[in-house]
Amino acid sequence: MDKRQQLIVTAFELFYRHGIHAVGINQILQHSGVAKKTLYHHFPGKEALVEAVVAYRDRNYLEWLDARLARAEGGVAAVIEALFDALDDWFNDRVELLTEFHGCFFINTCGEYGDPEHEVHRQCARHKAAVIARIAGHLARCGLEPGDAQSLADTLGLLKEGATVQAHITGDKQAALKGKALAATLATPYL
Repeated sequence: MDKRQQLIVTAFELFYRHGIHAVGINQILQHSGVAKKTLYHHFPGKEALVEAVVAYRDRNYLEWLDARLARAEGGVAAVIEALFDALDDWFNDRVELLTEFHGCFFINTCGEYGDPEHEVHRQCARHKAAVIARIAGHLARCGLEPGDAQSLADTLGLLKEGATVQAHITGDKQAALKGKALAATLATPYL
């Protein structure tokens, strides 16, 4: 792994566990073993590093989600099952790529960057829109009309977010399975 990527991965691990504003540059340097000069060669400041970290998590999460949903065979019900089974694996630390579960990195990050005009907040909003678009795409692949796929994806997105917050805040490791049961009921008109 090159030094730039090493900084991004280390910063992500620290930000995800402790929060962005709670982690300083020196802590990132100490954990990464990278020199300060190298950090500033790649990133003019912490904000640029934060943006790179958000982009890194965005790519990893979307690739993981796409791969999990692509395995779904058997129509809309299979996509719903794949989505919530994937979340269950994540919440229960069975997804090495996503690291130990500490809630949604994007929700956590928006809590620290509350201004919707801030670039980091906008990155998080784009991520959430991309997740819904991915879900809608997989539903459309199953034969749903685009409008129906989007409507169901929006509903599933709300359940996904609720399950994620529930698992993080209360420690309910069954939140995804509860969400799956509710999603199956709400999806009945589309089956």
